[in-house]
Parts: sequence; structure tokens; C-alpha cells
Amino acid sequence: MLQEFRTFIQRGNVIDLAVGIIIGAAFTAIVSSLVSDLINPIIGILTGGVDFSDKYFVLSGDVPEGVSLDVARESGAAIFAYGSFLMAVVNFLIIAWVVFILVKVVNHMKPKETPKEEAPAGPTQEELLAQIRDLLADRTTPTL
Repeated sequence: MLQEFRTFIQRGNVIDLAVGIIIGAAFTAIVSSLVSDLINPIIGILTGGVDFSDKYFVLSGDVPEGVSLDVARESGAAIFAYGSFLMAVVNFLIIAWVVFILVKVVNHMKPKETPKEEAPAGPTQEELLAQIRDLLADRTTPTL
């Protein structure tokens, strides 16, 4: 059992997957910082200082006017946090765009495969059967 586990772990795809998950987690932190520290302020400037990540509607319950999303959530009221959702969508779009660019760069860096020359076509089934027939016919012909 230990040998099977060792063989499983040593496969390249398992190691690649683990590395991908670790890099993905680190990449998520970078993108989150990009959105919250760089993109949100720019959107805020363009929208007149509005920070979308803290926007919400109160569906039911009592929440004082103008409190932050965290305080509203802690109050136990039903909150429709559309700003937080919009920022998650922006996060996703940025991550998807960067992954798209990375895949394009990696595919561009891979060596181009040269088209393989096709092997010459062998004889058809009919041609082989005709050759076999001719060989058998030569064997059965008596030689004098």
C-alpha cells in the first residue's frame, strides 16, 4: 500500500496539480489586492467616491442608516450585499483574463509541432490477397 501511494505521488500530474493549487492560492491574494487596492479606488474616483464593496440593501431587520456592511451583517438583518457581489465578479473577470493571457503566453512559448510526414500507404487488402493467390498458384503449378 505504501509503495502504491509513493508511485501515485511521484506521478507528474499529481505534483503539477499541487503546485498549481499553491500558486493559485497565492495568485488569488495578488488579484484580491489588485482589485481592492488599485481598481476599487479608480472606480471610486470615476463614480464620485463611491466604494461598491460596502453597498447593500436591507431586506428585513433593523440596521441604522449609513453603517458599514460588516456592522449590518453583525446586526442579524437580512442583507442584500450587491456591492460585494460586484467586486467578486470583477475579481473573477480579472483572474479569468490573466489566466487567459498566461495560457496564450505558454502556448506561444511551446515549440511548434512540425507536421509529421505520412508513412507511405501500404498495399490494400485486395492487393495482399492477390499476392497471396499468386504465390499459392505458383506453388501448385508443377514444374517439369
